[in-house]
Amino acid sequence: MNYQAFRDASIVMMYEGVRGALAADDESRTRGEEPQFRVRETQDWKNHAADLEVEMIRRGMSLDLIDWSGGQAELPL
Repeated sequence: MNYQAFRDASIVMMYEGVRGALAADDESRTRGEEPQFRVRETQDWKNHAADLEVEMIRRGMSLDLIDWSGGQAELPL
């Protein structure tokens, strides 16, 4: 996708859309339901978010990175 063609607000909206879909999936899981969007399981979602992050950084925009850990403990490096 040509992210450079989008305005800042559109880039933010798309990024927040990824975050919202991820939150909806996580909420479904906590209720024992099948996630609707399958964001964590679908690499294209992660690629889309990463591409948006790159574009936001390129533009000098501030952003709050998406936490892909799902609240799971991460091993220290």
